[in-house]
Amino acid sequence: MGRIMFEVSDTTQLSKTAQYDELVAQARSLLADETDRIANAANFAALVFHSLSGLNWAGFYLYDSTELVVGPFQGKPACVRIALGRGVCGTAAQTRLTQVVHDVHVFPGHIACDSASQSEIVVPLIAADGSLIGVWDVDSPLVGRFDDEDAKGMEALCQVFVELGWTRAPAKG
Repeated sequence: MGRIMFEVSDTTQLSKTAQYDELVAQARSLLADETDRIANAANFAALVFHSLSGLNWAGFYLYDSTELVVGPFQGKPACVRIALGRGVCGTAAQTRLTQVVHDVHVFPGHIACDSASQSEIVVPLIAADGSLIGVWDVDSPLVGRFDDEDAKGMEALCQVFVELGWTRAPAKG
């Protein structure tokens, strides 16, 4: 007996807060039965990318104890390595604060992996023991696509990912 495929619910008619509430519920369901970290990261990226409008990239940069290295994502090929403190992702990782960038062209040191990106939100992923897992990075071809509601929603999503998709999954290697 095969498993039923997960279906992404259409949330486009909901308010932004309701969209994120629905996405959090979907993420919990999607990650509930899987313990492989990479599978969870890949499905999480696909869920967000295909659920929210106005995105051109959504994915992970994982910390390897030295720098951020691209992980599972949806979108065009990306920069592979980012130093802590460099660009939006490196700043979020170093400061451990969510970065909401309305216009990437005015962010000092922005790294343009995709020239179509105009705005960005990056959420640091912090394990329960305080260690840095990496960052969750979402780009948009629209200036001003992300706001404080997106920050709260993305942070809630990332909390689900850290709890269910990463922490309870066994480390490989």
